[in-house]
Amino acid sequence: MYTRKISGIMAGTKKGYGIMAFDYKKEYKEFYLPKSRPELITVPPMNFIAVRGKGDPNEEGGAYKQSIGLLYGIAFTIKMSKKGDHRIDGYFDFVVPPLEGLWWQEGTAGVEYSRKDDFEWISMIRLPDFVMKETFEWAAAEAGAKKKTDFSSVEFFTYDEGLCVQCMHIGAYDDEPATIEAMDAFVSAQGYRTDMGGERYHHEIYLSDVRRCKPENLKTVIRHPVKEI
Repeated sequence: MYTRKISGIMAGTKKGYGIMAFDYKKEYKEFYLPKSRPELITVPPMNFIAVRGKGDPNEEGGAYKQSIGLLYGIAFTIKMSKKGDHRIDGYFDFVVPPLEGLWWQEGTAGVEYSRKDDFEWISMIRLPDFVMKETFEWAAAEAGAKKKTDFSSVEFFTYDEGLCVQCMHIGAYDDEPATIEAMDAFVSAQGYRTDMGGERYHHEIYLSDVRRCKPENLKTVIRHPVKEI
């Protein structure tokens, strides 16, 4: 599936003076641009760069916000490798995919937004399909050398999400429970239930820049794993 779409872009779609960068959001709208009503979807395995942590994501200078800088440091090292001497097998230019997050709290089914200090999370950015673990390791070392920063907390992470319900949430993060309630009602009517726990988590994909967007206009994909009742 991915090869067909990538080949189409590389074959001749052009923007300006060069081949247009592959944009996962546009090419795979089923995963990144769902409707504002719940829908079922089967998500295939994907590779990410990821940082694991705990605590309030809003804490200024906290672990969550630090993780974002680490992820983008490696993502842009891979993207901009085209301008250096290191050649990556299968490389194609790409738009860095959006930031994503897996969220949970010990002893809680789903998440409770009032208990932000109890959040455990995996902050992550999807990797292009040509990036294998060896390329990730090169990029982490390269970014560390250039930025004089420790990237050892970043890992190569494969996530096989499977059958899920998802929905576009428009609004503040703290208003997500209303969207989640609609998702739960939808899957129940379809003969499914949410299936949190183990390696299946509350999943968010952030399509808006929180620094430049009013809270009421934020666009966030919310995705929950499900299974048949």
